[in-house]
Amino acid sequence: MNIHANLDLALNTFLTHARGSKILLLHPSSRLRSVLLARILSDPDTTTCYYAMDIDDVNLQNFLIHIVHDLSNLHPTFGRHLANLSPSVHNDPYRHFDILLRTFVREVSELSDGELFFILDEFDRADAADDIQRFVERLSHHLPARCKLVINGRTLPRMPWLSMIAKRHAVMLRDEQLVTEDHFEYRNALDADLKVLSLGPGYVFLGDRLIENWEGHLPRLLLFFALDRPVVTRNEICETFWPNLELDPAVNVFHVTKRRLHKAINLDVLMHAGAFYRINPEIPFYSDTLEFVELLMAGRYSNPDDPLDLWQRVAKLYRGPFLQRHTDAWVDERREAYKAAYVEALENTAQLWDDDGKYELALHTLSRAVDTDYANEALHTKLLNMYVRLGRRAETVAHFRSFEKWARGNKVVISADLRRLFSDITA
Repeated sequence: MNIHANLDLALNTFLTHARGSKILLLHPSSRLRSVLLARILSDPDTTTCYYAMDIDDVNLQNFLIHIVHDLSNLHPTFGRHLANLSPSVHNDPYRHFDILLRTFVREVSELSDGELFFILDEFDRADAADDIQRFVERLSHHLPARCKLVINGRTLPRMPWLSMIAKRHAVMLRDEQLVTEDHFEYRNALDADLKVLSLGPGYVFLGDRLIENWEGHLPRLLLFFALDRPVVTRNEICETFWPNLELDPAVNVFHVTKRRLHKAINLDVLMHAGAFYRINPEIPFYSDTLEFVELLMAGRYSNPDDPLDLWQRVAKLYRGPFLQRHTDAWVDERREAYKAAYVEALENTAQLWDDDGKYELALHTLSRAVDTDYANEALHTKLLNMYVRLGRRAETVAHFRSFEKWARGNKVVISADLRRLFSDITA
């Protein structure tokens, strides 16, 4: 196959996965990523906005100055909302991060009324810029669904890719292939002595022994935090775990925490690589989140011989909410992502049971999905329809009344569509 045919396949893969994602990462190991980018930019059927990271984009303030300057040459109105902000906001982006984020989202949203590919090229120039990495990650959460972020660079951006992929928030593309495993180039060794289980209370095993001698909870949390991204910076760790400390004392506490982590595991699992820290790739380990995401991707994008078995395996890995009982902000975000993926697995399992005529199993599985994400009205709609189909009118009424009571107590407005469905059912 020649390069033109490969490029056509790569473009088709890109456009296919753009429909359901908010961030599309052109994997650094892609051979055609720069050529593909040129093809996307020249495609008359796509609307694009392009910015190549500047060599001086070492912090958020510089990034915003340069991107507004460059894009306003092509889009004269771009930057007008940012320009109306107080100089104090621009001079202290850390303090006014959310204001800048909301305003930038408004700028991008107004570039096009239709689908837009917002391309950030040479993104590796921002490798060491914690605030830019965080800004782009948060940007993807708040942009409208029609605006897609496309990231190209020579390294993996420092984002929580596993949870973002679990939530259908991001995909990694390697030429014409979707990356479905080895996202950080870690080999998930199922038979490894070191086992890290974060779906549930958060356990770490060495062989058959549960590790409990952490000397505090932070060494253990540091391991889970580092597993979530390809690499992390020391400042990022300090900001996450000790936000109220000045940098020097925070760094001292970090080094103590890292030593306690290595002492508990009896391995130097967190290694220093240049300006970054990462999980030591030479140490065989097993992570349930890695397996969870890889199986999830297989269920979504492959054509397995036994899809029911595959989706049941995904659901079985979910032993409970991510790092249950912890309330840190970064934990809460991951928890929501993995919960959404677990509900997806339950919904698919229920549908497969239903297709096979196993209605009781389908109903039980869908009920588990509802219990997991009780605020999800779409799940209640599915459950009500299933009750009706099975002729269980009394259970239909009881379930709706229970949901209605919960909604009143939590000040949630039930949609007119669901109320109309219930009226039709009970007419």
